[in-house]
Amino acid sequence: MLKWLLTLAIALVILTAVSPLFARFGLGRLPGDMMVRFRGRSYYVPFTSTILLSIALTLIARFL
Repeated sequence: MLKWLLTLAIALVILTAVSPLFARFGLGRLPGDMMVRFRGRSYYVPFTSTILLSIALTLIARFL
């Protein structure tokens, strides 16, 4: 259980860091993705984008 939580946390950090790149393709602005503004900075928490990218990577890995 701890491994899955750690994996999810790492995936959220990575996706949050590269979310400006994904915004060009519409990811990060899906329903379920959150944007929090705190002290003049915007933080993205892409829950739905994380799930979609996880499914896509799983399908790619299965076919390879």
